[in-house]
Amino acid sequence: MRAAGLLLTPGSNGDPDHPPLVAVQAAVEARTGVPVRRFGFGSPGRGGRGPAPARTAVARIRAEADRWAAELGVEPGRLLLGGRSFGGRMASVAVAAGQAAAGLVLLSYPLHPPGRRDGWRVEHLPRIEVPVLAVSGANDPYGSPEELSVAFADLGGPVQHVTVAGAHVPRDPQEVADAVAAWVAASSGQSQPGPSG
Repeated sequence: MRAAGLLLTPGSNGDPDHPPLVAVQAAVEARTGVPVRRFGFGSPGRGGRGPAPARTAVARIRAEADRWAAELGVEPGRLLLGGRSFGGRMASVAVAAGQAAAGLVLLSYPLHPPGRRDGWRVEHLPRIEVPVLAVSGANDPYGSPEELSVAFADLGGPVQHVTVAGAHVPRDPQEVADAVAAWVAASSGQSQPGPSG
């Protein structure tokens, strides 16, 4: 089933204009025709920037997904949800709590605080049964590719891992964008597109 849209949320800095998110929007829309909406958790007067408590962030994701689905004239389950770091984790919590979605796009998922291998943020993951794309930096201190593979093994749906150069902020936003565009195309039953240009 073709996704009707991709809703992207930012990290804890709350900036929906973060370069990887902007690059993902451009690549996905150009190569798949799937519309992308970026929104932040903070005050609308600040362009949606700023941090938000977890409960508030999850509620905003659910409300925004339902609102956008209504605007598009589709069921919320036709939307892909996701985001970078905190935003992606909150999207995954929303889906685990019952928010309908076609899949999850998790960019630089914050598995644990840097330097702390205890307290993995995974208790909700077994309740996720939709397809998941996880894109992370090879040297991400918030969760190595190996750690993420172990943590995401409990997901109820199919998972694709993509490792890119860099740490928690990838070295090349376009590398992230290419991975997401290819996954959206494949999950929507489209042929794999080449880079635009």
